[in-house]
Amino acid sequence: MIFKIIPPIAALALAPLAAAGLAVAAPAIAQSASTLASVQAHLKSTSSMTADFVQTDRNGQRLTGKLTLKRPGKIRFQYQKDVPLLIVGDGSRLTMIDYQVKQVQSWPVKNSPLGALLDPDRDLSKYAKILPTGSGDVLSVEVKDPKRPEYGTITMVFVRDGSAPAGLRLRGWVALDSQNNRTRIDLSNQKFNVAVADSAFRWTDPRPRHRK
Repeated sequence: MIFKIIPPIAALALAPLAAAGLAVAAPAIAQSASTLASVQAHLKSTSSMTADFVQTDRNGQRLTGKLTLKRPGKIRFQYQKDVPLLIVGDGSRLTMIDYQVKQVQSWPVKNSPLGALLDPDRDLSKYAKILPTGSGDVLSVEVKDPKRPEYGTITMVFVRDGSAPAGLRLRGWVALDSQNNRTRIDLSNQKFNVAVADSAFRWTDPRPRHRK
């Protein structure tokens, strides 16, 4: 079965739960800063995470798989068995390996929407804003670099959970690349700060070696 998979810059993003662009009063600005600090604390407190994921692209196609994350910079999207695709971040670069066509594509992690998720030291106050959700238990954070629109946008969604690091559990995200390719990732069965070996972020190159 052949799947049309969008590149990792897009494939690497729960829709905002309400529209942005509403007027913000002064008390809300202070609350926003406090919320961003909570999200930053969660990222710094989460050294690793594993979860099941469902990826939904702009055409409604859904794929499932296993997510493994280790900060800083490491992530692995292991797709369902009938999808010959692997996406791996090794700490510096994101690589998409298509084993069906034996093709490899790679980007710097910082140049993708996932950079905000994978770098716990990134100052969210410079790039992020809180989007209204209508629920005190759900946080929606949009992150983008206005000076680098080609890096895309990620909107991370958290739910309050006292058992999770800093009291927040990442529920998923939406990534939007510079070509407006939109992909939603929904997470379940999250496990935080579990042992993850660096070998989890290695991959086998399917490209034939050039012989001299």
